[in-house]
Amino acid sequence: MKKLSVIAAALLLFASVPLSLSASTEATAISLPSDKPKPVESPENTALINRLDEIKAMDKSEMTSAEKKELRNEAKETKKNLRLGGGVYLSAGALVLIIVLLIVLL
Repeated sequence: MKKLSVIAAALLLFASVPLSLSASTEATAISLPSDKPKPVESPENTALINRLDEIKAMDKSEMTSAEKKELRNEAKETKKNLRLGGGVYLSAGALVLIIVLLIVLL
């Protein structure tokens, strides 16, 4: 029983020390397949990219807030349509937890 509590305390110590040292709150993107799909060069994608460039080049200083909001929403939707795959996102804490569990179980 004492041995089990020592092992549990050691695991807790090892799990908490790297988190406090790194202090990273950013998510790490991990893509499971080794090769990422490349965006297809199609007329639709080219048109969407051109529209994003037009939105970026616009003079927004004379627009109303409603017009600016519409442009932001349009840009978000366009970017969402251009994305492929996305991948799996794991935080640093989840990554450490998975590694510790794998070490313990294997």
